[in-house]
Amino acid sequence: MLERIVTALVLVAVVLICMFATQSHYPMFGLMILAAGVAGYEWFKLMPRETKTIFKPKAWAYGILVAIVAALALFYSDVALLLWSASILTWLVSGFWVKSYPEHDNWYNSTLYIVGLILVSAAVTAIFEVWQTSPWWLMYLFLLVWGADSGAYFVGRKFGKNKLAPTVSPNKSVEGLIGGVVVTTILIIVVETIYLDLTISQHILFLLLSLLTVFSSVLGDLFESMVKRRAGIKDSGRILPGHGGVLDRIDSLLAAAPVFAAGIYLLKLIGVDL
Repeated sequence: MLERIVTALVLVAVVLICMFATQSHYPMFGLMILAAGVAGYEWFKLMPRETKTIFKPKAWAYGILVAIVAALALFYSDVALLLWSASILTWLVSGFWVKSYPEHDNWYNSTLYIVGLILVSAAVTAIFEVWQTSPWWLMYLFLLVWGADSGAYFVGRKFGKNKLAPTVSPNKSVEGLIGGVVVTTILIIVVETIYLDLTISQHILFLLLSLLTVFSSVLGDLFESMVKRRAGIKDSGRILPGHGGVLDRIDSLLAAAPVFAAGIYLLKLIGVDL
């Protein structure tokens, strides 16, 4: 437990420093590229292969490829938009994969290399774009994901009876999902009431975007759990003592970040400036 707490404190400190300590984009840029590379390496370990042995040079080569694609997307906004669109479409399809698992697992094939490239690159570029809009909006995104996860954990632990996706993540319950939604809805209303000066219709749009982000985070968590279960791996890595791998920490953000970033982009297009 102490190891887990220390790791969490170090992670929070590093992220907050990159977010708030300087207006330079280089620390955050470097953090995103590093996260993309490590997450890509861990994703490679979850992929189908004939033997359990992992050829590490290939894994790192894949991680470097993911980092390069993410870097290109960070420099070229059109590439980022394409990645977000592809990511959101992939997440829509993944909902059917989660629902039909384990009866149908034909999705577990070599195309997951492309899926991982898209999902990880889209997530880190979305996080970076939200940060560039405002570090506080990135903090809001984190709070949505953490609020949903924490609310689901505590409510599900106390009242959970009906399993949400028993074959994918047996510990998650429908009651926990409701608890997470309630917690985040309270957070959303507080932020809208205190910090946002919007019309009623704009408030509704922002509420819908925030809730969609919350549900996306749940799907991201379930999807990564399903891939790990299919691969027969408990944790995506061991780089974070007490927490597993980078993918284990950002699984919810893989889906939530592109949805939130794309939502902010669309709101700006229709004149809603947050």
